[in-house]
Amino acid sequence: MSQLVRALFISRKDIRSYYGKPPLVTWGLLFPAVLMLAIYVKDPASYLKTAPGIIAMTLLFGNTSMSAIVLTFEKRSGTLQRLLLAPVSKGTIIMGKAASAAAYGIATALVLTFGLTFLLGMHLANPALFCVGLILGACSFSLLGLTCAAMVKEVFEAMTLMNFFRFPILFVSGVFTPIEALPVWLKPLALASPLTYVVELLRFGINGKSYFSSPWTPIIVAIGLCAVSLKAAVVSFRRDSGR
Repeated sequence: MSQLVRALFISRKDIRSYYGKPPLVTWGLLFPAVLMLAIYVKDPASYLKTAPGIIAMTLLFGNTSMSAIVLTFEKRSGTLQRLLLAPVSKGTIIMGKAASAAAYGIATALVLTFGLTFLLGMHLANPALFCVGLILGACSFSLLGLTCAAMVKEVFEAMTLMNFFRFPILFVSGVFTPIEALPVWLKPLALASPLTYVVELLRFGINGKSYFSSPWTPIIVAIGLCAVSLKAAVVSFRRDSGR
């Protein structure tokens, strides 16, 4: 059996055990929907300007939180230790758990997108780029969540660690304010944020234009982020399992 198939089995197990629970599904759908509705009610004429940022924020918080919760819960319950005894590599375990968290994030983001499309009249200028942004963002944020979870023992420790970078980058990544409207001294911070490139890819998909002149810039950076996040997750996981 190939490592890819084993990763898919791990992912399917996590989806059945954790992500299909009603509270998680409800939270994953209500939080972004209520936030987007509030922005629409405030300014119906310009809600599309913030739609890419809200969808990217849904991926950031949903994927990092859920991947971290699942990993720390399995560390406490002993499930992870049993999985480590199976004939699978640590990289395969990471990919399986990241895939399930990414699937959860993509599903919630798509439900929000369908709601915006059919209820509020949003149109996708480039559906292919929009899907690329969803996939790359979901994968990289899931891996970041696993990296943080591998460093700690408890869920609240993982959440505290992630909030050190989630909330600061939220306000400099074009989620609520376009990059071009940010002060000059904030733009270098925006370009250093991984969330920025996901937001701009989604903006290409929804509005057909972005801060970047070409979609290849955020695509290449987002792919690089996925690769770096995977390496960091595997290294952190190996150190944690070796203790």
